[in-house]
Parts: sequence; C-alpha cells; structure tokens
Amino acid sequence: MAGSTYGNLFSITTWGESHGPAIGVVIDGCPAGLPLTEDDVQQFLNRRKPGQSKYTTARSEADKALLLSGVFEGVTTGTPISVIVHNQDQRSRDYQKIKDCYRPGHADYTFDAKYGIRDYRGGGRTSGRETIGRVAAGAVASKLLQRLGIRVMAYTKAIGSITIPETEYDYGCINDNPLYMPNNEYAKKAADCLEKCVKNQDSMGGIIECVIDGMPAGIGEPVFHKLDAALSKALMSIGAVKGVEIGDGFQAACAAGSKNNDGFYMEKGKVCKRSNHSGGTLGGLSDGSQIVLRAAVKPTPSISQDQETVNVYGEDTPITITGRHDPVIVPRAVVVVESMAAITIADLLMTNMSARVEYLERIYG
Repeated sequence: MAGSTYGNLFSITTWGESHGPAIGVVIDGCPAGLPLTEDDVQQFLNRRKPGQSKYTTARSEADKALLLSGVFEGVTTGTPISVIVHNQDQRSRDYQKIKDCYRPGHADYTFDAKYGIRDYRGGGRTSGRETIGRVAAGAVASKLLQRLGIRVMAYTKAIGSITIPETEYDYGCINDNPLYMPNNEYAKKAADCLEKCVKNQDSMGGIIECVIDGMPAGIGEPVFHKLDAALSKALMSIGAVKGVEIGDGFQAACAAGSKNNDGFYMEKGKVCKRSNHSGGTLGGLSDGSQIVLRAAVKPTPSISQDQETVNVYGEDTPITITGRHDPVIVPRAVVVVESMAAITIADLLMTNMSARVEYLERIYG
C-alpha cells in the first residue's frame, strides 16, 4: 500500500490498523540532539485519545506511547524514531453483522474497488486511529519548532452552525472545555446543539482553525511545493477533512483587490503588513506574519439511524450501524491538524536550508 509516507527531509511513515495489535509511526530525518521523552509524545496523544468526554467514543484506550528507537539518554540520535501504541479495547464483533455492507460516508466501497480486499474491523487504515502516528510525529515536530521560536496552535472554531467570531477568542480557555473552543460560552452553545444531535442518533461537523506564529519569511518551495499547497495537502490527508482555506480563503473571491491586498510598512527595520488577508503566505512562501488556516471537518459518518446502502453482492440493503463512535470528530481532530501543520513546517524549514549558498557556508564554510 503506497501513500503512508509524508515529508521529504523530516518524513513520517504511519502503520497499523484500528483493530490490529498496535499502531504507530517511524519518524526519519529528525536532527540529533533534540531533548525528547515519552511524556512529550504522550501529552499530544492524550489530546486525541478516546473517552475524554461524552462527545467522544466510549472505546477505552490508554494510547500509551512507547519510544522504540532514535532516542538515547533523553535526546534524539538522528536515527529513525519509532513510536508504538498498543490497541487494547477492540470490539471487532460490532462490525461482524455489517462486514459485507458498504457503510455510507466511509471508504468501504472505494477500498474494495481499489484492492479487492479490506479490513472491515473499524475501517482498518481508514479509521481515525490511524492519526495516532501523525500525532506522535507532530509532538516531535512541535518540539523541534519550539527550539526555533515557532509555535503551532489549533482549536475548534465552529461546531455545526455555532461559530466563534475572532473578536470573541480567548485562547486561554481552549483546554477548559471538552470541545477545545477558545470561548467557553460558545462551547456551551455547541454542547447544547450536540446533545440534541445525539438524541436524534445523528452527528455534526465543524471547523478547526490553526495559527502558526514566529515563522520567518521565505519558507516554501515554488512551484509545486508551495507553503500553502503543502499545508493544504497535509490537512486534506486527514480522513474527515473535506476542505481547507488559508487567510480569507473563499471570502477573498468576494473581495475587491483594494480590500484584499495587505499593505506593507517598515517597523524597526522589518517589513510588516497592515492586515493579513493572505493568511501569512504570498506566492507560496511565508511572508513573516501569522499563518492562519482552517479545515472543514465532516460529520461522523457512523450514525445509529437506519440508512440505505448496498452490499458486496450488489444488492440494495438497509444498514444500522452499532458500536462506539464519536458524535463529533472535531475536538479529537484538533491536535491532528496541529500535528500535520507542525510536520509540514519542520520539513519545509529543513528543505530551506539549501536555498542559498550562504546558508551552507554558515555550516561548512
């Protein structure tokens, strides 16, 4: 199966299935000398593990990270870092009755069309548990970026129709509510909507916003690996994400150039912008301002309502999905978005080291 590796210099390969014995990631290209412990990785995994609230699946997983290689005496060695997380609470029997049915909104049909075989237990590689490897790698990438003064932060901007205006953000309360929203009042409104949704045996989607501070200007690789293109690919590779926008995104299509352009000015010898409609990128390169991107996350496809589908024999059939599923994917996907953004930025920063002769001269000259 191709497609499980992401990145060029800082690269990750995720492996494992939802109902297999374990799941994990191999991280290659992390520089030697970076302080790293299992607790650093665990803090990230704790943000996505199930069972944190009534809005997540009841599947009971500790998601305990074990570092198998690449770290010695608390620092990275420059060799591949391997992280494994053992699955402990699989209930494959929940899928036995529907193993021959194509679940609406899932990749059952498309996997059969591609491979002629699929792991029906929780979706195999298409399960949300695949993101464990991404998050473990994101913890390493984020620690590397912190050394460079770069901070990546994601949070829930919207659940269903409940959207927090930027003027109402309070980043200090993101971890105070189970939805990871930067406003507790809006989080309560969203929770009330979710309660009604759960009673109707339904699910909801939402929007995750991610901001990156401390980025130097000029990061990105034109023409086909632009910063915004790389970030978009990274987020679109997350299973539930159906759309990505940067800066004003689709709203820019409705604006006049005089409003959409970000004027420049000088301050203390530095080029600055008076606005940030571009979201921190120009011509596919970082412009030194805050990078702002958003991911649209679809509703959880596994719902308890009766639905119509077909089976592997080409027959129309009703389907009722049972088991343990998140009524909303968004809260647990926040750290996944943050991780993929961090991995992408780390990779592009390392690639940029060869952009000028003077950069190489600083090291080898």
